[in-house]
Order: sequence, then C-alpha cells, then structure tokens
Amino acid sequence: MTATTARDEDLAARFARHGYAILPGALSAVEADELRAETLAICRGQRGAVSGMQPSADDEPDDAVVRRYACIHFPHKISPTMHRTLAHPAIVSALTRVIGPDVKAMQSMLFTKGEGKPGQAWHQDEFFIPTRDRSLTAAWIALDDATTENGCLWVLPGSHRAGVIYPDREHEDPRFDCSIEAYDFPYSDDDAVPVEIQAGSVLLFNGYLLHRSLPNTARSGLRRALINHYMSAQSLLPWTQPPEGVHVAKWDCRDIVMVAGSDPYAWRGTADITRPHIRPDRDGGCHR
Repeated sequence: MTATTARDEDLAARFARHGYAILPGALSAVEADELRAETLAICRGQRGAVSGMQPSADDEPDDAVVRRYACIHFPHKISPTMHRTLAHPAIVSALTRVIGPDVKAMQSMLFTKGEGKPGQAWHQDEFFIPTRDRSLTAAWIALDDATTENGCLWVLPGSHRAGVIYPDREHEDPRFDCSIEAYDFPYSDDDAVPVEIQAGSVLLFNGYLLHRSLPNTARSGLRRALINHYMSAQSLLPWTQPPEGVHVAKWDCRDIVMVAGSDPYAWRGTADITRPHIRPDRDGGCHR
C-alpha cells in the first residue's frame, strides 16, 4: 500500500466515522488573502448585483462595509475568484475520496460574521439541500482563524450515520440568526465538539451531520468563511421547484458546476436559476 493510498483511506475512514474531516492549510496564505479581498469587493458592489445589498460610500471603512452582512448566497455567480475556488485542487482531491469520482457543486455561501453577530442553531444541510444518495458534502473554508470566541462551527460527531433528517421547529434563542432549529435527536450539547481551524484550512462535513455556530464574542475581528456544497454527479438534485409539467420524481436542478469527473446527465445541459442575494435577518426567516 502506498503512502498516498494510506492517506486517502485515512481521510475516507475518518469522514465515514465522524461525519467530518479537516484539511489543514488546504489554501495558501496568498489564496486566503485573495478571497478576503474578494469578499470586500463583493460587499462594495464591485462584482455585480447582489439582491438586498446596500450601496456603500467611498469613504466608508472597509470593515464597516463587510460587517453589514451575515451571509451572501451564491457569490460564485459574480466572482470569478470564488467560482475558481469551487474546484480548488486540494478540496476536489478530498471530495473525490469521500463522494466518488464524479462531483458537482450547487451552492456557495459567503459568511461575514462580525463582533456580536449571532450564529446558527443546530441543523443539517441535507434538510435544506435534499439529495437522493446522501452524498451532500460541505467544504467550509476558513478565511480567518475560526475560534470558539469568534464563532467557529461546533459538530456532533457521528450524528450523520443514522441517515435521519431530524424534525425542526421555531425557536426564540437570540444567539442564532435563524428561527429554525433541529431537535429530538439523541445527542446533547455536551456531546458537541468545537472545530477551531486556521485561515486557509477547510472543514469537510456530511450533509446529515448536525452542526451549529455560536455568536462572535471576540472583542475585535471578523470571522469570514466561504462554504461550498457538493454532491455526486450521478445523483439527481431535486432542490428547486420543478418547472410546470415536470413531475417532482423526475426533476433534476441543473444549476450546477462540475468540479471532478464526468456528468452522466450532461445531455440535459445546465441552467442559471439562482442569483446572489443577502440572507434575510431573523425576521425574514432562514434561507439557505
């Protein structure tokens, strides 16, 4: 067995057992710097229209502009840099080990959590992005050091293995910006593990893994992160509403980006359905 194969099996085994794996230093310091600069350009409206974004004055401090927003959905639609990051070699290499040889991306989210900003309650990504083969995988790219003080992710290791989507309910916890939380699962907060990673590192996790983040309680500093979602290209994606006349069982959302291997449904073409937008605040609900 070669050393490379051993590493591959190691990553796949850890991912299968715990539901997540860390890729330390997957992105270089230069790449992380570039993504932070791109975050500012997006927030200043320099990369194109983002629904819900406010104009910024030229003399407004950069940090103040970025701190306005909690989450920008689909930044890869207007940012060539973030579009390229979908297929970052280090991330794709890991994805092919935990998903398979054919991988497609369907979403990106840019989180800009400033001081005092809330987190998100326990949830499972598969609840929001249903797949047919349980292959949904997130790549959580830290653009700043993520710590317990500034709101890193917390996970419930192994909570993905049952393959169960737990029920959800409304809640009034001010620590979280989303009014929906998962509940009635066989774990407690005491089972949770914080995932503190350095800028440029990546947290991969399964779509069924229960995870949450807490507010940024650091005295200074943003906690920026770019999160991309992937799945097997061999599975249909019944995510958005099907067009009129198309049965839901046959619907396959083709607003995708291939990042590895081949697309067995390439004959269907691709679509441009989703547009960049600011996540509404708590009163507007939780939109992924």
